[in-house]
Amino acid sequence: MPDSTTIYSSFLRRAGCDAKVIAHCSAVARVAAEYAHNNPYADEALVVKGAWLHDIGRATTHSIHHAQVGADLLRVMGEPEAVARIVECHTGAGITADECTLLGLLPRDCMPRTVEEKIVTHADNLIAGKRRVTIEESIADAFYLPKKIRKRMYRLALDVELLSA
Repeated sequence: MPDSTTIYSSFLRRAGCDAKVIAHCSAVARVAAEYAHNNPYADEALVVKGAWLHDIGRATTHSIHHAQVGADLLRVMGEPEAVARIVECHTGAGITADECTLLGLLPRDCMPRTVEEKIVTHADNLIAGKRRVTIEESIADAFYLPKKIRKRMYRLALDVELLSA
């Protein structure tokens, strides 16, 4: 039986993702799996699947729209809503419906609420390309974001780190 790396990398390739996106998703899945394994409240299989598929929307666009595009694609494909929500909520530390409107996105609440959504979002913040970085480095690289969003990223990191200790 093929392992999750083979299954999900093939899935992303068929969706149209390039090798860089697939390598990034693989790195995020590894980090997310570590956090899920150490968190008694997390569904590890859901975290791994969500982490692998979090950037599937990049097959279509590399803009901020990729999260909603990817979530909608997964919904059309019949994937579970829990996976679609992980994909939809993974950018930064989440985006409120009002922030979505300001960014030209559909006005959806894209804030990570479940432990699985939070773990994948945090893991994504810890991967630059395919290289692991600290949350401090990630926030420093996001200097262009408003201070309240950078604070949200830090609070999310603390939340995930405390639950996965």
